[in-house]
Amino acid sequence: MQNSSRRGFMGKAFGAVAGVGAVASLYAMKRSWDPLPSVKAAGFTTIDMSVYKENELVVEKWRGKPIFVLKQSKEMLDTEDKNMSQITGKTTSAMDKKRLIKIGNAHFLVCIGLCTHLGCIPGYNPDKKSFLCACHGGRYDDTGMVTKSPPPRGLDIPPFKIDGTKLVLGEEGPEYKKMKETGVTL
Repeated sequence: MQNSSRRGFMGKAFGAVAGVGAVASLYAMKRSWDPLPSVKAAGFTTIDMSVYKENELVVEKWRGKPIFVLKQSKEMLDTEDKNMSQITGKTTSAMDKKRLIKIGNAHFLVCIGLCTHLGCIPGYNPDKKSFLCACHGGRYDDTGMVTKSPPPRGLDIPPFKIDGTKLVLGEEGPEYKKMKETGVTL
């Protein structure tokens, strides 16, 4: 009788050790499939938009790409109104600033800082309020629209969501979805 109880105990002990090993192995496999914390953190970037100054380009980073943030001044917004009215022959409304992101009373250009021609990083000239890609002479205005080729389209706008005075890059909010639907960005 004593041998069978000892055998039963050994069987149960072996089963318990095997069960713990199986759970540990499954946990280790799951951890290896999960993205690294650094990769997860790179997926979303939150930017506090209340700290930016007018007509001063700030370069943030999101998923390893440069993100241009440019707060529009009243002069820049008025110039945009004049340019649009010269093109269309009519006065403009806030809808004509469709590439700009409005947070509170301020308008911002937030775009991926890579030329849409060959991926170079354009430089910003605050006096001319324009971007120049020195590689092939492409130019963009202060809203990221092409003013001189060869770039095929304006600077791309990353997915974003507005959260109060903050902008969350990497998450598609209703404002971004509207930009996508109307063809403002890819």
